[in-house]
Amino acid sequence: MTSSLTLGTAGHIDHGKTALVAALTGVDTDRLPQEKARGISIELGYAALDLPSGRRLSVVDVPGHERFVRTMVAGATGIDLYLMAVAADDGVMPQTREHAAVLAALRVETGLVAITKTDIADPGRAAEEARALLPGAVVVPVSSRTGSGLGTLREALDAAAAGLGARPGDGAAVLHVDRVFTIHGAGTVATGTLWSGAIGRGDELVIEPSGRRVRVRGVQVHDVPVERAGAGQRVAVNLVLGRSELRRGDVLVGGDGPRATFRLDVRLGCTPPEARVLVHHGTREALARAVHLGGDEWQLRLESPLVAAAGDRVVVRTVAPPDTLGGGVVVDAAPARHRQRPVPSATQMAPAAIEDALGEERSAPAPLTDAALAVEAGLLAAGHAPPLDSELDAAPADLAALRSQGRAVRVGPMHFHPRVLEDVERQLLDLLEREERVGLARFRDELGTSRKYAQVLLEHFDAARVTLRVGDERVARRRVRRSPPPTG
Repeated sequence: MTSSLTLGTAGHIDHGKTALVAALTGVDTDRLPQEKARGISIELGYAALDLPSGRRLSVVDVPGHERFVRTMVAGATGIDLYLMAVAADDGVMPQTREHAAVLAALRVETGLVAITKTDIADPGRAAEEARALLPGAVVVPVSSRTGSGLGTLREALDAAAAGLGARPGDGAAVLHVDRVFTIHGAGTVATGTLWSGAIGRGDELVIEPSGRRVRVRGVQVHDVPVERAGAGQRVAVNLVLGRSELRRGDVLVGGDGPRATFRLDVRLGCTPPEARVLVHHGTREALARAVHLGGDEWQLRLESPLVAAAGDRVVVRTVAPPDTLGGGVVVDAAPARHRQRPVPSATQMAPAAIEDALGEERSAPAPLTDAALAVEAGLLAAGHAPPLDSELDAAPADLAALRSQGRAVRVGPMHFHPRVLEDVERQLLDLLEREERVGLARFRDELGTSRKYAQVLLEHFDAARVTLRVGDERVARRRVRRSPPPTG
């Protein structure tokens, strides 16, 4: 039994992640018919990668499309090092940045950047943008089609993996389930990355959060039967139970491992909004209300249970529009219900007083830089026709700071100022009140903008549950009671 490491891919849609994994491993991780038909990855894909030293990595290939970022979060939660794909002809794109934000939130700091498609474009610009986004990462130009650079990439991955310690092989077994299926003659099979401990034939495990006990009939690692699988490996577990009794997001736990909880005390590297947030952990997500405890400590009061332990990482995202706020670490997985403490704002306290008040540096958001304020002013001036992120002269940190303080909102491949979105929403609802149903062309004409902007704005309001798409038109989800206009 060996302890292994898991490599996760990341990167924008159509930047060649799946083709790169196939070139490195010989495995096409696009396994679903709809993935083949559409040419994009929808679910997580898996393969084994043998490196020059003889080390074997378990590869998790994640989808890059914005709609599948939640699946990417599930895949990234269990990885040890990353392989970011950036296409030479595109450079850094919106999902490149969001995947980088997820990796940062999970503290996955070891990895490489592969500049793909170098057979059709010069890699120079893309490499420069990648180094700016992920300082310190090794950047390797490759072509999956010609094989150029693949040997160098394997060696660089070997060197990166050698610098990482193995996952702890002791302790209780914890496997977050990402797939469940039935094999004729074998029964129910669950797959996932084994976070800790070991699983072997005959072991008894507990399915959380249901609490059901189950016996292990057999174990495989990359399609090879083994007596016991160790931490860090991609594992398939054959279980003695019905298919309907287990689902993706459940956790197989051995011995005195973690149990389901509705509260987590966490240290966060972001300031959640005063509203519900999505908390991602393992292959599960839950809506929660974040209660400030002081400094950078928060209590996440979950609407559905998570199965976490102290030291685990979580990712926090906004509900609508969906955006990654940041991440944190679990301090207590079974806390009491604490009293809420107000979050002081920077306008209420001098910078020095912010640290003194609660004895922590993260009591309030850091002041925005001049560059960030300039970006905000530019977004406000651009109205409902802002530049694409790839054309915006802004550092990722400045955009992230603006988003965290509610002064910029990511919408598709660009950012809007929230005041602009409020104005556009008002226009859209006024239009729907008059006409009840609105198509893309009608909305475009109402705004006096292009189809590109009208499309992303409508999709934003769909996600924010302001509108509902019915065929090719939108309707208001509910009647909005309007305040009377000011008088006098």
